[in-house]
Amino acid sequence: MRKGLVSIITPMYNGERFIAQTIDSVLAQSYQDWEMIVIDDGSKDNGSALVAEYANKDPRVLLVQQVNMGCGAARNNGIRRAEGQYIALLDADDTWNSNFLEKQLALMKEKNTELVYSSHTRIDENNQECLQPFIVPEKVTYKDLLKTCSISCLTGLYDTKTFGKVYLREDMKNLRDDYVYWLEIIKNVKTAYGNREVLANYRVLDNSASRKKKKVIKPHFMVLYKIENLGMVRSLYYLANWAVISYFKYKK
Repeated sequence: MRKGLVSIITPMYNGERFIAQTIDSVLAQSYQDWEMIVIDDGSKDNGSALVAEYANKDPRVLLVQQVNMGCGAARNNGIRRAEGQYIALLDADDTWNSNFLEKQLALMKEKNTELVYSSHTRIDENNQECLQPFIVPEKVTYKDLLKTCSISCLTGLYDTKTFGKVYLREDMKNLRDDYVYWLEIIKNVKTAYGNREVLANYRVLDNSASRKKKKVIKPHFMVLYKIENLGMVRSLYYLANWAVISYFKYKK
């Protein structure tokens, strides 16, 4: 672990269309002590060549290629290689504002916590806002996350110094594995703190899981029932909370 270094983990599958914007947003950070590990998960487009061009110009950008194993496996590959004190997950079609890392590290220090997150815009394929910005609560606990996950992958920043690295569950086949990741972390840190300032841009595409909530209803219930062992009644209670909150979250 290198103190102060932020390890940015970016899984990529056929990410040619947006990956340059994602990397450019990292290069533009006011906080410059970072490494960006892009895991090409068996892409069939020109995305890896684009990343290689960036890597040739800046040694902080690292391209790793693997056979197609899914997003969770790609993220874990990156986390294993990460040398930083801090871990951030940034998908290959999302972007950060230039002050994202600076603001989030400052919040982490202010709140003396190992996990922070922030508000973000929601943009379409043309970088136009397609929904109202998602404004996060100022803090969340484990019980809060059971009702709804306010920690979006692109805004979560985790300090590994106390509890070590946390990995995603690859057996979940990319459905709710990121949710379980945040639940696992918050069990240790107890309270995570949110920056209500908009610091990132989440891309909502037609094929995004966030657009297809019906597809993840069963996996979400299984997280509550099988992984978190909440029992039938509590699992149904938290599933109902999640369903209602998600409906309004993506209504406009």
